[in-house]
Amino acid sequence: GLPIAAVLSKGNHMKVQGLVAINETIFAMEPGFFDVSSKMGVPIHGIIGHALLKNLILKINYKRKKINFYSPESAPYYKCRKCEILPIQFYGKKPYVNIEVQLDTIGKKMIPVKMLLDSGGTDALWLFEDFTTAIQTPIKYFNDILGEGLSGVIYGNRSRIPKLKIGGFEIKKPTVSFLDTTSTRIARRFKARNGSLGGGVLKRFTVWLDYPNKQVMLKKNSSFKAPFYYNMSGLDIVYNGKQLVEEFVPDISSYRPGKNNSVGFSTTSSYKFKPSYKIKTVVKTSSAGKAGLKAGDLIIRINRKPASDYSLNDIINEFSEKGNKRIRMKIKRLGVEMTFKFRLEKKI
Repeated sequence: GLPIAAVLSKGNHMKVQGLVAINETIFAMEPGFFDVSSKMGVPIHGIIGHALLKNLILKINYKRKKINFYSPESAPYYKCRKCEILPIQFYGKKPYVNIEVQLDTIGKKMIPVKMLLDSGGTDALWLFEDFTTAIQTPIKYFNDILGEGLSGVIYGNRSRIPKLKIGGFEIKKPTVSFLDTTSTRIARRFKARNGSLGGGVLKRFTVWLDYPNKQVMLKKNSSFKAPFYYNMSGLDIVYNGKQLVEEFVPDISSYRPGKNNSVGFSTTSSYKFKPSYKIKTVVKTSSAGKAGLKAGDLIIRINRKPASDYSLNDIINEFSEKGNKRIRMKIKRLGVEMTFKFRLEKKI
């Protein structure tokens, strides 16, 4: 990737409720250079990293959407009996864990891989293609948008593998994204790394990250056996900030019985700030791309529902759970409103 300009600030104090970090270094990038908020669907002002976490134990509860911070002396996680504890290796202040994967290109053999523990990643697995370790894209795959880094959009081959093993836990038919050497040149600086273990897998557990003792503990939750879905639209949708939306509300107090068995009502309007969304990238070979949708299109409605009534996660779910589903999307392009129709394609 290209060099990134940032402002280095030292001697900062950081506070997360009762948690305080003193004399910390912060890197500040120019606004809009790498917009995390647009990818997550909510305003995000920064990323907490190793500096704050190195002396703490984190409990990440995906089901409750809650994170607890503990000192090593007060953490309760050692009392867990149905958990797996795995060692963590650090490289560049980032945590890595060893797991095993089964690829259909080589039968039932389990391959050991070293993965970046990426709790913020939405995909299940990323694997780096490597012919020396037999990590190759399976026969059944399609090219897709995998995400966005500091250097731009990341493309790769999306597929499924028969299973993966994390300690004693076996997870069947996860979706996997395979990246070539060009897409992962920077990531491969740690030569032992084979990919990333992301939120698509980690959300099936309650996760304890123990940086001081260099280990992670996993306890499966009720989502453990849930199917693995993926965005079948070929569209990368991003949050586009807030917009002022007028809503009309029936005024029941103004009910008036009329002649000839008619009823009269009046409505009042209110204004609210709601999210707006746009298309960031389109896979040209996807059904949405073939229908004519383009990068930069502002989304107005999805299947008769205003886009402002969705969260970004709701939109991704709309595109992920049912193959061959018909999507009707109303957009605005250069001030002109247009409607497009396409069907979701289940390719793997």
